[in-house]
Amino acid sequence: MSNTPADGGTADLVSHFCNPQAVAAYADGPRRFVPGLEALHRMTWLLLAERVPADARILVLGAGGGLELKAMAEAQPGWRFTGVDPSSEMLGLARRTLGKLAARVDLVQGYIDDAPEGPFDAATCLLTLHFLDAAERRRTVAAIHRRLVPGAPFVAAHSSFPQGAAERDLWLSRYAAYAVSMGADVEQTNGAREAVRRSLMTFDPATDTAILEEGGFRDVSLFFAAFTWRGWVATA
Repeated sequence: MSNTPADGGTADLVSHFCNPQAVAAYADGPRRFVPGLEALHRMTWLLLAERVPADARILVLGAGGGLELKAMAEAQPGWRFTGVDPSSEMLGLARRTLGKLAARVDLVQGYIDDAPEGPFDAATCLLTLHFLDAAERRRTVAAIHRRLVPGAPFVAAHSSFPQGAAERDLWLSRYAAYAVSMGADVEQTNGAREAVRRSLMTFDPATDTAILEEGGFRDVSLFFAAFTWRGWVATA
């Protein structure tokens, strides 16, 4: 999930992905708002492949839309996936995106507590944790950790950038400028920028790193940075 609606608080940001019209228009959103999205997906499966078996079981939290599921399933034909997302509409889009690849994916509607206990060989959480406040983010990260085998890799990527007032506004302006340069509607993009500024749960990269460590992960390493987005790989 990475598109953002133009109004409302965090609950509205999440409920946006339950709107059938918004879901129908989802496909172009992540590409326009997240620089290097395809590269992020490729790097994600490459990082997991360093340490998981050929028949790995992968937990994908925030799987609605199916973009990262499709990228990983195409690249690694032996992997099986459990994708979790609170939006039934976004899970329906994931099924359509996956096509025949859906045979290797179990889709679960809900949150991390609704995911199977595993243990899984790896996990990902892309463009999702920024919807959670600090306490819920810590709890979710710890719950992911509990579902992984020891030494399993975890890849997380979400909105994370300097949070000082002046710096925050500058980076949000860059976030919007990139989307417009990629063909996003100017008025809708300005609305999205305001929604992110007002409502999204964003922290600076140091805080995000600390949350991963507090959740039980070690060797937390930044591997992706693109305007307001950061990505980490860590070990359970």
